Amino acid sequence: MNAVAKVKENPSEVEMEAPAQPVAAPVAVAPPVQPVPAPKKKRRLGRFFLMFALPAALIVGGGYVWVTGGRYQETENANLQQAKVSIASDTAGRVVQVAIADNQMVKQGDLLFAIDPEPYRIALAQADAAVAAARLNVEQLRAAYSQALAQQKSDSSEVDYAQSQYDRAADLAQKGINAKSSLDQARNDLDKAKQQLAVAEQGIISAKAALGGNPDIETDKHPTVMSALAARDKAAYDLAQTTVKAPADGVISQASSFKVGQFVGAGTPLFSLVETGDTWIDANFKETQLTNMKPGQKAEIVVDTYPGKTFEATVKAIGAGTGAEFSLLPAQNATGNWVKVTQRIPVRLELTAPDARMALRTGMSASVSVDTGVARGFPAIFGHAKAGEAAQ
Repeated sequence: MNAVAKVKENPSEVEMEAPAQPVAAPVAVAPPVQPVPAPKKKRRLGRFFLMFALPAALIVGGGYVWVTGGRYQETENANLQQAKVSIASDTAGRVVQVAIADNQMVKQGDLLFAIDPEPYRIALAQADAAVAAARLNVEQLRAAYSQALAQQKSDSSEVDYAQSQYDRAADLAQKGINAKSSLDQARNDLDKAKQQLAVAEQGIISAKAALGGNPDIETDKHPTVMSALAARDKAAYDLAQTTVKAPADGVISQASSFKVGQFVGAGTPLFSLVETGDTWIDANFKETQLTNMKPGQKAEIVVDTYPGKTFEATVKAIGAGTGAEFSLLPAQNATGNWVKVTQRIPVRLELTAPDARMALRTGMSASVSVDTGVARGFPAIFGHAKAGEAAQ
């Protein structure tokens, strides 16, 4: 039986009965191959590139951005503004109609509210009667002037007659035919006729003055009639002002407490109208940003409410001073612990073509970018340097 058969029959005896195997001679093992180190020169070049070339590239790139920048001056300290009109009544009275509500859109000419017109209708009727009376008075003055002329003509005839009687009496008295008493009576009649003529002439002057110095004056040009017509126009104006209309397109504000039956006084503010057709931007730029900024330059506006929409605008005006200069209590920097703070100056920008489909409301926050057309650049730097040398 061979060795394999013996293993199958009795596996525990495999070691005792297995034939002996020849022992192999020991094999010599080669030592491991060590990696050859890279040349130190290449490693130093890489380190040099990382330490010097990359910062140099960043400096060059940053310098380019700085030199070519400065053309666009930007600020987020800006707000959209709209004109706010205080609505008031020119006449006093009780409100009988209210046609608006708070935050309602209105068009120019729309009815806002109405005041009881009845007292003003009565005043207008009285003014019409006063005009008619003034015109009648002028006609009476014209008739009085004609009467004064007739009286002056009659008195002038009386003077001529008295003068002829006096001359006749004087001639007869000189011839001794007439008595002296007759001459005295003729002289007295002549003096009386002359006095009546003088009174008639004064009556003409008075009647002419009552007609404004012009007897042919038009009735409606007479001062009395003109005064009555002015009073009538005032009454008509007051009646027309009992209906208050919107002066422009806009949104009604602060009108929640305005109701029918309320008594309003002339000139008392009642509510506000924010004009949507008059929109501008007030941007507060740092004083260091205004070096090259001028009115007429183009700008772009981004309102926070519509972040994806850009509005075109134009610089309209630069403020006369900083906000601190126009505050109620201007800062006094006369103390020893003064710290210099960059001031801001308001710049007004006018929207070129606001989108009517977007609801722009006063007070909205905005971002402004003004194109001054002047970058920093090397010529500008050298120009500043030469200017400084010339000043020295």
